[in-house]
Order: sequence, then structure tokens, then C-alpha cells
Amino acid sequence: MTEVGAGMVIYELRKKIQNITFELKNLDNSSNEIPELIKSANLLRSNEHLLEVNFKRSELISAYEQYSKELEQMLEKVFEIQKDLKEILKTQTSLILEQKTKKGKKTKKKSSKK
Repeated sequence: MTEVGAGMVIYELRKKIQNITFELKNLDNSSNEIPELIKSANLLRSNEHLLEVNFKRSELISAYEQYSKELEQMLEKVFEIQKDLKEILKTQTSLILEQKTKKGKKTKKKSSKK
């Protein structure tokens, strides 16, 4: 790979996604209403909670977007490497065939002189 840090970027983004998912699950569990508070206070708490959950979900979507872009770039590089390897194999194969035909011609010349 041309970029050594590509794997580290993907690892960091994966960890970020896991952390945001964990925080989002904790937010979902903490939205229980407290019976002692009046209805309007519970509505305010609920609104704040929904804003926080919405923010975390937006953050998660952003992290997934970055993660998928990094994976796409890495995959693109893998395909480039694969293409280069195919070309190298074709070149090596043609060189090997050339050498075999040259050896075959040399042995035929030697055997015809005898």
C-alpha cells in the first residue's frame, strides 16, 4: 500500500463508531421520566434528550461516511495493486516463454551439427 497510515485511519474511525454507538445506547436508556417532576419539566427533559440523541446520530452518520470513504480508497488501491501484479505476471510469463524458445533453438542447432 502506498499509504501506511490508511489502516490506522480505518481503525480509528471504527473505534469512533463503536464509541458513538455505545453513547447512543446509553442515551436511549436514560430517557425515563421522573414521576416527581411536573409534566412540562418532563417535556423539557424529553426535548433535551431528543436533541442529544439526534446529535449523536448525526455524529454516527458522519463517522460511517468517513469510514466508508476510507474503505473505498483502500479498495481502490487494492485493485490498482492487483492490476499491476497482473501486468507483472504477464511480463514474467512472456520472458520465461522467450527464454524457453531460445534454449530450444540452441539445442536444435547443436544437435543438427553432430
